Amino acid sequence: MFESHKGFDSLDLHGVRHKEAMEMVREELNIKKSKGSFSLIIITGNSILLQNRIFKEILELTKFNYYIPSWNLGQIIVDYVKL
Repeated sequence: MFESHKGFDSLDLHGVRHKEAMEMVREELNIKKSKGSFSLIIITGNSILLQNRIFKEILELTKFNYYIPSWNLGQIIVDYVKL
């Protein structure tokens, strides 16, 4: 589910099966990138397995900057600056 979260765009994956979640992340990142620079919060909840899959299968293959913030381990923040 796509929404705004504290002024940032966010994708909430709570209750979404991993296969569908991966497709949602790929699709949302492609849409965002096609529009230019962006910041996106991907809310994964407590699923370390899903976070690792997003890192290895999607984010590590891109030029996006991404991290898990220390103040909320249940999310991934993805930034992209189009130069």
